[in-house]
Amino acid sequence: MSHHYQQAQYSDNNGGGYGNSYGNSYGGGYSDEPQGGNYGNNYSGGGGNSYPMSSGNPNAAYSSDGVGAGGYQTKKKRNKWLWIGLPILLIIIIIAAVLGGVLGSRASKDNDSSTSSSSSNSGGNSDNTGVPSGVSNVNTAGATSTGADGQRYLAIATDSAYLLPVYATGTATAGYSAPTVGSSNGWPTDPSPPSNSSIRANPRLAPGYKWDALNGGLISKNLYFKQWNATIVQNASDTLGDDPTPYTEDGGLSGSGVLDVAREIKVKVKNWAYAYKVTNETKYADRVWLELQTAAGNNSAVAFGADDGTRWNPAHFLDVAEFCAAFAIGYDWLYEFWTDEQRDAIMWSILNLGLRLGYNALSGDSSASTYSWWAGSLTGNTEVNGNWNCVINAGLTQAAIAIMDRDQSGLAERVLALTVPDAYNNCFQGPDSAGTWAETSDYWYFGTTGAAEMANALISAYGDDRGLAQSNPGFNLTSVYHIYSQGMTSKFNWGDHGPNKYSATANSLLLWANVFDAPRYALYQRDHIDASEPWSMFWYDPATTGTWWDGLALDRHFDDQENQWATARSTWSDNSGTYWGMKASKLQGHQTHGDLDVGDFVLDAMGQRWAGELGSGQYLSDGYFSNENQDSQRWLYYRKRTEGQNTLLINSLNQNVDAAPTGNFGSSGTSQGPAPSLTVETDDTAYFWTDMTSAYNGTGGVKRGIRFLNGRKQILLQDDVTTSPTLQWRMHTNATVTTNQATATLALGGETLVASIVQGPSGATFSTASPTRLSTDPALPTGDINQDQSNDGVTVLTIDVADGGSFSLQVLFTPQWGSGFTALDTVKNVALDQWSVTSHN
Repeated sequence: MSHHYQQAQYSDNNGGGYGNSYGNSYGGGYSDEPQGGNYGNNYSGGGGNSYPMSSGNPNAAYSSDGVGAGGYQTKKKRNKWLWIGLPILLIIIIIAAVLGGVLGSRASKDNDSSTSSSSSNSGGNSDNTGVPSGVSNVNTAGATSTGADGQRYLAIATDSAYLLPVYATGTATAGYSAPTVGSSNGWPTDPSPPSNSSIRANPRLAPGYKWDALNGGLISKNLYFKQWNATIVQNASDTLGDDPTPYTEDGGLSGSGVLDVAREIKVKVKNWAYAYKVTNETKYADRVWLELQTAAGNNSAVAFGADDGTRWNPAHFLDVAEFCAAFAIGYDWLYEFWTDEQRDAIMWSILNLGLRLGYNALSGDSSASTYSWWAGSLTGNTEVNGNWNCVINAGLTQAAIAIMDRDQSGLAERVLALTVPDAYNNCFQGPDSAGTWAETSDYWYFGTTGAAEMANALISAYGDDRGLAQSNPGFNLTSVYHIYSQGMTSKFNWGDHGPNKYSATANSLLLWANVFDAPRYALYQRDHIDASEPWSMFWYDPATTGTWWDGLALDRHFDDQENQWATARSTWSDNSGTYWGMKASKLQGHQTHGDLDVGDFVLDAMGQRWAGELGSGQYLSDGYFSNENQDSQRWLYYRKRTEGQNTLLINSLNQNVDAAPTGNFGSSGTSQGPAPSLTVETDDTAYFWTDMTSAYNGTGGVKRGIRFLNGRKQILLQDDVTTSPTLQWRMHTNATVTTNQATATLALGGETLVASIVQGPSGATFSTASPTRLSTDPALPTGDINQDQSNDGVTVLTIDVADGGSFSLQVLFTPQWGSGFTALDTVKNVALDQWSVTSHN
């Protein structure tokens, strides 16, 4: 039986990346069919329909598409960059009242906890009633509903194209506060705090006193809890009639294995177990039992893997980890419901199908040599500072903790003694010193979700995370990284975007808000469309109040050279504003998820992404994950090659993998106040430039920079080149492009942007090209699986400079803002070495 879910369509992924959809059916691997705006998926791999919002929540009766709670409407198809299939998670679009604001103030350039206001409470302000262009059907019921202490929603709607929160316009400030955690309406005091010598009784992954508080009135008092709870229970109800999840391989057991199967089961078990705990309806718990029995191989009607101890597929160990997590949650959350026989049966599976294999890998046992690479430095291998180590240690840790005091074999205790140091030295080193995740902004979801689940298990069961979160100062800043990577449409999503996310959300921000005493993280995430899932009900502190952008600098330089990049924007609260990001990082050390992309950039304006990323290639292609060496087969595929990025291509060759680009950043230091409406001065700016000479052969020097002009309304992209051979400037866009010599007019989503060559070598003009490999590229490996995906709807805007010598190539991007806007037609010619905040005044 197929079943459609209501989904959390990840606001950070959908609509903003370039290309095609991946992994929309459990047996289908990576689909080449663009999904457009159709987010829903069914488990047989069918067509993609949106599901009606939950009618149980009053805010769900409206959406920015104007579809009522009983309505079923397929989203309009949009030719966006990369629509990743996201087939689980229910969500109710956040539509409610708004918190207001003032004009931005110039402040220090970086301080994620600084604020500029300290008014009364976080309730909405009726003075801010403006609605951004393109937003309709704002829910007046949501706008007037209040929670404890008059708390209201900050967002008024969810953008239908990119699924980001929409905020009202206005400049009022009364009734708003800086991000903080109040002294009332929060969690009660833990009546039996655990310790490392005294583990909490089950349920211990989500403690009993929090379940009691939720059921004792906290859900009804808090607007976010009320909304999330209704969503989760509806999701659980909608899937009760599903057949047990089948064992469907994706690319073989050594390919992507049964990871989607494990993650689907994990999400379902979590929803059903939660629903039982808050409704006391045994149908949910009974459904958990059926799912777990099937996944244990004990359902004679459903074949589920090999009966030799490898049912959960250690060949692709992520699968084992996610099964462990599912069984741990089912065992722990429903501990009081199970009989002793059922507890023992679930524990047997955890021990024999999961922890045994994990212990062998972590202890260096020779039997695990073919699948233990993810253990990283603990077993003498290279550090694995990416999502594999996080997800696997999280699953093993949750499973070990769930059964700790019932397991008489001691295996759970031995596993926990290994997972903590392993994660400490690998997973929790995932962010660099500036907070950027070592893989990509999409793999951040998998890694930080795993890290949060592991830290939560330790904190909830023992009272502390045993130093994990504090092992790397960058781990606090990785939430800041996530916030800044989000543009006006999508993230700055370089590199691989990854497979289906299922239960991987950005809700780790809710937990890190508590761990790092940073309420801004929780305030930011609670407005997003993926917040409605069970962990949010325990990680979010309901006493958190304030306006998340208050005091937050518009611009930031993430200055660790391993993953260096910078970004700037015109506002935090209006998705029609401007945003740019530019990357100047090393090209190795990204767990084979990066691209050859020094100088790559993205550009948003007027609610559109004008320059964007193509995303993942075909994961099952030969050599795709082989290594990051210069001759790696990975660099044969268009989406990974330099020509597939928004950067310079010199001599039609890939960039050098040992490149070590520099970074130079400047900003006016503007921070936004609590207002959703922000006005900046015409000289307000931010810029970033990089010397990327080391990425190319045969040049005397290559430097690239980007900056705001004209009050952040126009963007200048500049390349200063010395003694260069043949060069091509490339930018991938979904816009319809019309070129006329030194001018290109881009049309997208009803908006227009003009690109002008304002400085360059003689005769420089715009042209267009197809997003395909060059005829001079090395051949791809043979076989259909190794062919590049098509990049339908994408045009490459180009500027060709044959034997260009030395020159400065300057392209001015001018969004057509309409009446009242006066564009700059000329730009000061300033060498990148001489750029400053005031150089272009």
